[in-house]
Amino acid sequence: MIPAEPNPILITCAKGLADLLRAEVEALGYEIDSQHETGVIITAGWRDVMRLNLHLRTAFNVLWLLKSFDCRSPKRLYNRVQTVPWERLIPPDGYLSVVSKVETPSVDNSMFANVRVKDAIVDRMNEIVGRRPDSGPERTGIVVNLYWKDHRAWLYLNTSGIKLSDRSYRKLPHDAPMQESLAAGVMLATGYDGTQPLLCPMCGSGTLAIEAALIAAGRAPGLLRTHFAFTQLKTHDEEVWQQLRREAQKLSRKKRPSAPIMASDLSAGAVQAARKNAMTAGVEHRIEFRICDFAETPVPDQPGLIVMNPEYGKRLGETEVLKETYRRIGDFFKQRCPGWTGYVFTGNLELAKQIGLSASRRTPFWNAEIECRLLKFELYRGSQRTPKGVATS
Repeated sequence: MIPAEPNPILITCAKGLADLLRAEVEALGYEIDSQHETGVIITAGWRDVMRLNLHLRTAFNVLWLLKSFDCRSPKRLYNRVQTVPWERLIPPDGYLSVVSKVETPSVDNSMFANVRVKDAIVDRMNEIVGRRPDSGPERTGIVVNLYWKDHRAWLYLNTSGIKLSDRSYRKLPHDAPMQESLAAGVMLATGYDGTQPLLCPMCGSGTLAIEAALIAAGRAPGLLRTHFAFTQLKTHDEEVWQQLRREAQKLSRKKRPSAPIMASDLSAGAVQAARKNAMTAGVEHRIEFRICDFAETPVPDQPGLIVMNPEYGKRLGETEVLKETYRRIGDFFKQRCPGWTGYVFTGNLELAKQIGLSASRRTPFWNAEIECRLLKFELYRGSQRTPKGVATS
């Protein structure tokens, strides 16, 4: 059922991360066949599926193409899905979930498409093996993805299951935590590689600092997870999987530069959460935590990177209060951080103007449905505040 020869693989990501995902995939030695807004497509083998799940930092899911076909009705969908030999893939006592994205005049409800795919799979298994797997929304077993656009459908095995952005280390999320894959993307966009000092004031639950520490350690993020959907398949090769894990562990054990990482927050609860999450991720020893106002964060003599993720402010009253915070960020950069490179990740470009410094680069990102920018500030010694109203969008 799983072919020995290379096969199309769709690797998905959040909107705004496709370029960074592409760079990651290419760094692992793969050629990109095509790229779109939320993913890339490559051609590779099943061993590569496991390797990609293990190593990718900015991805959501690794999807193995089972079949693509002309599809003009729910009946056609059911019939074509039934031609796949599911009994060779899914244990009869397993668990099945179906995820659909539907943009076709044939169906106006993706839940209906989910049901038709599920019915086709379990009906075939009932007919051939006399048993059928349980099914539901949880991605804890076999996961099948359907993309149905106009009159074309693509059927995939979702080999990740639960999104790869769930690293399993964030036990205490604190307030409005940044998703792990987005935090990794932000750190990769700064060029951080672990060789330069890193400050993460306003650290919240510590996701930026923890993802940075994983990058610095060369640790594959998939080593933190205990579950991948591909391990539930009847065809799963546990020996190959454990070999890939051992190879990844050897890479992370190699001696690497250990420039300091400091994470600080005014909230003792946030620092407690960040420390606990770092401990779960196995990188607590790489991060120094402090409870302090961001402007009081100790700044080492050796310049490096400062990455901040201040609140965006959703209501007028919050925005007015946050103006002073953003002004203080500009003062902190100017007065305390000459020679450093500052980054501010924000979803409020009007507030960003209050920083009062001219951004040398503005990288677009999306945090869920919020359009954001990662603003880069070259903090030259003697740099001066620019007039209010300087465009940073």
